[in-house]
Amino acid sequence: MKRALSLFAIYSVAALSLLAQTSVRTEKSEHGMVVSSHSLASEAGIEIMKTGGNAIDAAVATGLALAVVHPAAGNIGGGGFMVIVTKDGKSTTIDFREKAPKFAHENMYLDANGKYIRKSNHEGYRSVGVPGTVAGFDLALKKYGTRDWKEVIQPAIRLADEGFRLSTALGNDFRGLKNDFKKYTSSAKVFLKSDTASYSEGELWRQPDLALSLKRIRDDGRNGFYKGKTAHLIADDMKRHGGLITKEDLAAYRAVERVPIRGTYRGYDVVSMPPPSSGGVGLIEMLNILEGYDLRSLGHNSPAYLHLLIEAMRNAYRDRARFLGDPDFVHAIPLGNLTSKKYAEEIRRSIDPHRASKSLLEQVAEDAESMETTHYSVMDGEGNAVVVTYTLEGWYGSRIVADGTGILLNNEMGDFNPIPGLTDSTGYIGTRPNLVEPEKRMLSSMTPTILLKGGKPWALIGSIGGRTIINTVLQAVLGLVDYNLPLADALEAGRIHHQWFPDEVLVERGFYTPELQKSLEAFGHHPTRSSKLGRMNCIVIDQRTGEREGVADSRDPDARAVGY
Repeated sequence: MKRALSLFAIYSVAALSLLAQTSVRTEKSEHGMVVSSHSLASEAGIEIMKTGGNAIDAAVATGLALAVVHPAAGNIGGGGFMVIVTKDGKSTTIDFREKAPKFAHENMYLDANGKYIRKSNHEGYRSVGVPGTVAGFDLALKKYGTRDWKEVIQPAIRLADEGFRLSTALGNDFRGLKNDFKKYTSSAKVFLKSDTASYSEGELWRQPDLALSLKRIRDDGRNGFYKGKTAHLIADDMKRHGGLITKEDLAAYRAVERVPIRGTYRGYDVVSMPPPSSGGVGLIEMLNILEGYDLRSLGHNSPAYLHLLIEAMRNAYRDRARFLGDPDFVHAIPLGNLTSKKYAEEIRRSIDPHRASKSLLEQVAEDAESMETTHYSVMDGEGNAVVVTYTLEGWYGSRIVADGTGILLNNEMGDFNPIPGLTDSTGYIGTRPNLVEPEKRMLSSMTPTILLKGGKPWALIGSIGGRTIINTVLQAVLGLVDYNLPLADALEAGRIHHQWFPDEVLVERGFYTPELQKSLEAFGHHPTRSSKLGRMNCIVIDQRTGEREGVADSRDPDARAVGY
């Protein structure tokens, strides 16, 4: 057994080295730091901080710039979550998750015979939820920012107006999605040079319609999006193509400030997002379970360590499906119990340290959720910390640009459970907490999280990856806390994922080895190769010197940490 573990350690180090070869991007600074999925967006945030703005101002500027330079997930046509810890120790969250239109209903993706219309909740105009990003940024600015819309939106307007050179990754995206964009005239106008050609790496890409939409927000704040010309253009485009969003839906949207979900782990305070995100609840539940084990003695990414992680994941994702949804609609969410140490102790007693549990279909199963979001972390020189995870749901959302606006719209309705009452092993789930209802927020796995040490921000963490996000954040926290890994090593280490159903363990290709497969199968698990799991853009603060270290995950090709 010792020899097997020794061999596994060798393969584990090899896998870590393989991932790290793609170039870890680390930046250190004394003052501000922004880590996002595009260097130009990170620079936009730093630009605002250099002129006196705080981390909240910079977070809004970064998010707006990502809507221009990272259209795969950066957005003003989607939604997400923001977690804030201010310099005076206040912690709060902003929920700007998309909502179902008022004419939405639980059977809207079924045909006359009650059968699911394949992909209807993921494609087309009826897949679009009411966007929340602009309202969320507006609430954050008004309550915790120091700058106004005119200042924070200017870098994004400049990028849209003047354009920027496409990276290799963006050029590849545009070429790969050319046929999808051709389905919609308004999208082809933005993303294609002609019917037969897409923009390529190195070419200047300008977005004049998006620049005009951003200027209306600059001039009128949130009303520049939710009322007036932009709202009129979105609603008219929806009406012409059978979508459900109306001008009334847009005017009625409100972001919500919510009390964070909080926990502790080995002396650190964990501050994360509450429902309608399942991220914070799931993360704290798993940390509570794992706190009862001496993980360090097992070795990082050893088979015994991974077995315990899988069992914690299995239980947390079961509870996610059973209980969690929009708290404005689901009033009996047992948050106190799910995040309690006592409940974790009960789960630990059910875990066999030598054998895998079974995921029983009759209890609950999991529905699909797109892998694509974007996450960024921001820390200023005064001690304000902000983490934001937001999304269009799918990669480039619905692929629909609202005609005349330049705004790429989400396909977030796909995060609702589409088939009431049906739960099966193919991944559908029909439990009531996350069924479609008018003006309801769909359940999410986004997990923007801040770890506090001595009451002050120590690590700003989050990831992309749909349903895998919670587990990606978990593994980074364990690497930092239990194994004292440098931030870059914690982010570059190989990752796994288990989500209750299907009952399989996804293992990143660079981490997957025959030895690991045999070790996990010996426990009774079912490992399978996966593409990259998550992409993290994170910051750690040296509390002795105050130095900020930002790391952009090498899995994210255009991501960069920028500091000053």
